[in-house]
Amino acid sequence: QVQVEESGGGSVQAGGSLKLSCAASGYTDSSYCMGWFRQAPGKEHQWVASIDSGGGRTYYVASVKGRFTISQDNAKNIRYLQMNSLKPEDTATYYCAAGSMSCDHYNNYGLIGSRAAYQYWGQGTQVTVSS
Repeated sequence: QVQVEESGGGSVQAGGSLKLSCAASGYTDSSYCMGWFRQAPGKEHQWVASIDSGGGRTYYVASVKGRFTISQDNAKNIRYLQMNSLKPEDTATYYCAAGSMSCDHYNNYGLIGSRAAYQYWGQGTQVTVSS
């Protein structure tokens, strides 16, 4: 049974930084895609970034490129989302999600940002950015 759990949310002022963590357990595959999504109040889930557990290739939505960095510690099986230069519009509940295939596979089929590609989800962690 795969389990995913996020941590690290909080409140910061605009321009500040936060680092989210995502611990995944129960995986038997050597390569799978881990992603971060977010959902602001009254809005749909938005894909933020993904990283492939095997090759480490990363993918980002355009609005966070240059500000957010997704990384991983394979020894600890933890993924991170370093968020810098935060803006009020980054305020949302952030979710970590895990898929059963590689990020390259999802990207090749245009699914890297699709919620349906990720089978396992955490409970979410709140990020609030004040102006």
